[in-house]
Amino acid sequence: MSTLLYRESKLGNCLVDSLDELIEQGKLSGELAMKVMAQFDECFIDKLEHKVTAKGTFKGSLDTYRFCDNVWTFIMSDVAFKINPSINGSNTVFRDVRPDGKVKFVLVDAKLSQKD
Repeated sequence: MSTLLYRESKLGNCLVDSLDELIEQGKLSGELAMKVMAQFDECFIDKLEHKVTAKGTFKGSLDTYRFCDNVWTFIMSDVAFKINPSINGSNTVFRDVRPDGKVKFVLVDAKLSQKD
C-alpha cells in the first residue's frame, strides 16, 4: 500500500512515464524497468526514514474527509504549510499554489504500511 502512495507522487509519476517511454522506444527492457522501480522504492523509503528531519504543520479549510480500510483521506483548500526548520535553519511558510486550490492528504498508519 505505501509503495503505491509515493509512486503516485510527481516524482514517481515522472519516473514511470520516463521508463514507459524508454520501453516503447526499445531502449529499455521491462525487466530492467522493474528493477529501477524496485530501487526507487527502496531509496524513497530509506530517505524518508533516515534523512527527513524537518517537522511541518499545516492549516486550511477541510472540504471532505474519508476513512476507509485504515486509511484517512483529507481534501483541503486554502492550505498554508509551515516547515521548521527549513534548509537555511529558519521557518518556511508557503501556501498551496495548485490552480484548483485543493490539497489531498492520504495518511496511512506506519505499522500497516510495513506489512507490504
